[in-house]
Amino acid sequence: MKKNIRCVCILFVIGGCLYGLVEILWRRYTHWSMVLTGGVCFTVLYKIFKKISDVRLMVKCVIGSSVITFFELIAGFIFNICLKLDVWDYSDMRFNFCGQICPLYSFLWGLLTIPVSALCNTVNKKYRL
Repeated sequence: MKKNIRCVCILFVIGGCLYGLVEILWRRYTHWSMVLTGGVCFTVLYKIFKKISDVRLMVKCVIGSSVITFFELIAGFIFNICLKLDVWDYSDMRFNFCGQICPLYSFLWGLLTIPVSALCNTVNKKYRL
């Protein structure tokens, strides 16, 4: 039990820090809520990709896009709509849903899954979390 909690914490920190860095490189800033969301996404994707390590990268990209978009929607409703923190707003994007998710960023999350999948493989092989 303690090992599992430790592993989840390590994965969460890796994902949160790396996603925060991606946001800073992309938007020139980030928000603490995105670090939390990145941590959750990476932890979930690591667990999924560990179970389906033999699946083709394209399938992993679709799964990654779906998982990240799902958590982005949940985070958007919590942080942007309920707490009114206005972290992001996709209202001006085509086919957006409540300004929280949109097809363009779902596609970009799929592309982000390529290095995420490689990182998951590396972490799994090296540390067996």
